[in-house]
Amino acid sequence: MNFYIFLLFAATFFSAGSQILLKQSARMEHKSWIYEYLNWRVLTAYAISFGVLFVNTYAYTKVDMRFGPVIDTFTYVFVMVLSFVLLKEHFNRGQLIGNLLIIAGVLIYTI
Repeated sequence: MNFYIFLLFAATFFSAGSQILLKQSARMEHKSWIYEYLNWRVLTAYAISFGVLFVNTYAYTKVDMRFGPVIDTFTYVFVMVLSFVLLKEHFNRGQLIGNLLIIAGVLIYTI
């Protein structure tokens, strides 16, 4: 079961990575409207999301249902960390407190 929980965490991390790719694409200027949707960042992000769908579906068959939604909330934490590292975005106190509350809620729920 530990492997499948790790698999859910990995899928959550990759889901956050796909969101970062979509944000990078949204920040860029494109030649035309079609290139806004048909560029490598957008296509890769959607391919990752599609793959995560299958990984989550498989992992949910092996993990107790109460852990899945809790692990999925880590997407918010991963997005904040990845946007800080990769996009050089800064977060405010409210965002930090919100993410700490998510982590605290997960710890309280699972303990």
